[in-house]
Amino acid sequence: MFIPLALIAFWPSPVDQPVSGQLSVVLQFLHRHGIPWWFNYQFVEAAANVLLFIPVGFVGSLAFPAKRWWQIGAFGLLISGCIELGQLLFLHERFASPSDIVTNTSGAVIGALLAALAAQTQKRPAAFRQRASKKQ
Repeated sequence: MFIPLALIAFWPSPVDQPVSGQLSVVLQFLHRHGIPWWFNYQFVEAAANVLLFIPVGFVGSLAFPAKRWWQIGAFGLLISGCIELGQLLFLHERFASPSDIVTNTSGAVIGALLAALAAQTQKRPAAFRQRASKKQ
């Protein structure tokens, strides 16, 4: 999980550079066929940043079950801040972005909340089985 994240984060050139032309063509096609204009390149980039960090939050919650969602979010903030700092200092074709930190952290929080929801749904069937066995 962390290897793909590291490859994307520290690739020497922007990872979307090879497909930016095709993405523009696809977005223009979608806009001509009824997709709203707010669904643009910036939206796709932000959504990709959120999606990239959902596994960080999910796995972080599973690895540290005693941590609350906001602590996992702070962990995502730390990782994202380190990535952006690394891009600023070492990758001259990339650029650090505060909005990337926000979207990455949001992804980590969403992942942590999804892990909490999954854990909660796993507990419910056990509680139902326990009550059912007591009734018999």
